[in-house]
Amino acid sequence: MRNGRVKKAFSVFVAMLFMVGFAACSPRNRGDAGVVYVYLPSPAALADRLAASFEASTGIAVRAFLGTTGEILARLEAESANPIADVVILASWSDGLALRERGQLLSYFPAGAENLYPGWVDSANTLFGVSASAVGVVYNTRLIPSLSADWHELAGYSFRDQLVFPDPERAGSAKDFLAGFMYNNGEANGWSVWEALADNGMIVPGANAAALEAVTTGSRGVLVGGVCWNAYAAIRRGEPINIFYPAGGTVINPRPAMILNTSRNLDNAKAFMDFLLTDEAQRLIAEALLIPGRQDVASPYRNTSDIPTLATNWYWMMENATAISQRFNTIMGVR
Repeated sequence: MRNGRVKKAFSVFVAMLFMVGFAACSPRNRGDAGVVYVYLPSPAALADRLAASFEASTGIAVRAFLGTTGEILARLEAESANPIADVVILASWSDGLALRERGQLLSYFPAGAENLYPGWVDSANTLFGVSASAVGVVYNTRLIPSLSADWHELAGYSFRDQLVFPDPERAGSAKDFLAGFMYNNGEANGWSVWEALADNGMIVPGANAAALEAVTTGSRGVLVGGVCWNAYAAIRRGEPINIFYPAGGTVINPRPAMILNTSRNLDNAKAFMDFLLTDEAQRLIAEALLIPGRQDVASPYRNTSDIPTLATNWYWMMENATAISQRFNTIMGVR
């Protein structure tokens, strides 16, 4: 027990040193006009390619922090006294709206934003859905050759102890899906579905990657609420899985790109936002199996018209998503 406490304390100490070192290199301290600090979620390969392409075209170096939506928000909170990030991209539109409501975002309309899908720009011109994802049902084809069940039908006995779900407090796509599901189905009907799935043995092994791994390895058969780009990437790697979007509907979640109003490299931040909507960046987004934000750029696997969708009230979802995620995890035995 004592060794565990020592290891934990050492880990915290190392993390603090890392954050202090990062802050020492921040625009506030260095005034480095040739850098933009970008915090963004997976896929990691996309982050690398976007950074390389932007640097090649502008000469501006990208310093990136890659994490889940929960990790990015935690880092922003930890750095609030000495902000570092210039541009933030999240996997949750509702979490982006929450940043706006707290007055943390700068209004700027990047070149090309007029080509985004309707509703993928907020009314204050602070959030821009440069890409998107949707959640569906992912299943291991070696265990289950074909599947087309709706959400509530997964409570059937044949799926007993076969179900996993990503942790919505760490995965923005799962968080927004749950909020959208509850908005459409109401308290009684909505929670009855998740309670039935919990009774059927559903578990929450971690964020998106951990939940998908449970299905690709065959330890579980069905991932409920799996983010689509992650599943399509696994299929492309040859994993024995498939994905579908249940007829009951899902949430297409624009992934907002935003400039923080504490940016110390504002011109570079604006240049990066402009870049995200260029032909090149949108092509890289499509190749990474996300849904491109621009209507005139197609995805190789699916487009918005292929996905049955739920109605979304993003303001209601923003206000209720955190409480819904917490209650969901309680039902699933996470907390």
